[in-house]
Amino acid sequence: MSKHQNNLLMALIGAVLFLSLSIFVVDQRQTAIVFQLGEMKSVKTAPGLYFKVPLVQNVRYFDSRILTIDTPEPERFITAEKKNVLVDSFVKWRIADVKQYYMSVSGDEMRAQTRLMQTVNAAMREEFGKRTIHEVVSGERDEVMKVLREKTNVDAAKIGVQVLDVRLKRVDFPNEISNSIYSRMDAERKRVANELRATGNAESEKIRADADRQREVILAEAYREAQKTKGEGDAKAAAIYGAAFGKNPEFYSFYRSLEAYKQSFKDKSDVMVVDPSSAFFKYLKSSGKAAGGAPAAK
Repeated sequence: MSKHQNNLLMALIGAVLFLSLSIFVVDQRQTAIVFQLGEMKSVKTAPGLYFKVPLVQNVRYFDSRILTIDTPEPERFITAEKKNVLVDSFVKWRIADVKQYYMSVSGDEMRAQTRLMQTVNAAMREEFGKRTIHEVVSGERDEVMKVLREKTNVDAAKIGVQVLDVRLKRVDFPNEISNSIYSRMDAERKRVANELRATGNAESEKIRADADRQREVILAEAYREAQKTKGEGDAKAAAIYGAAFGKNPEFYSFYRSLEAYKQSFKDKSDVMVVDPSSAFFKYLKSSGKAAGGAPAAK
């Protein structure tokens, strides 16, 4: 290889090296600042291919995506009722003005997050101190988050940052307060349960008493109807007996005596001690005609 070819090759390698040191790429997820001897020269916000002066200029990249600050531990705040609550929250933010961002926090993401969380905590203390527990838990929770976002965004603009959202993930009581609240809730539920049981027992006694009363009324009416029917039957039987007795008193007397004998001597072990001259043996005294003309029983 000749000296001319070597020089050409070296020139080509130098040109490629110079070109590689002069070109830099900014993608859609980034923003870049071009520095010249430590001084900001330009800001590149649009994605694309750019050029710089090698060895004189350098480029620093910053993330332009939406970032998240999530609190590792819940923070303690005091409400208007002087009650402690534990708040777990997160913040969505992004770099809006990269030049201001670099000038304020030197482009340090941790410093920016620390500044944002200080602002969020100060705004939370102010808002929670104006509201009751019910309001911060459910009543005005959306309003609280809106106010926090607006207040935080105003301060964040000073460091070139835009706050997109501030969310309260969880608002809870400290353990020592939670136990007391749960105990009160348990006592209240037991009181309500006892009241419901007492009301139910009273209603059941009322229903049972009414059922017993209706039962007694039904039984009394049934007994009355039974007695009425029985009385009517006895009256009809007496009328029939009377009519039969009126037609032939002697035969009726004889028939009734036979019925009496049958009932008295239906069992072989029955024993009666009666005076033989008793009227009970009126139809058993003789084998001939009984008194009154009726035939004697054999």
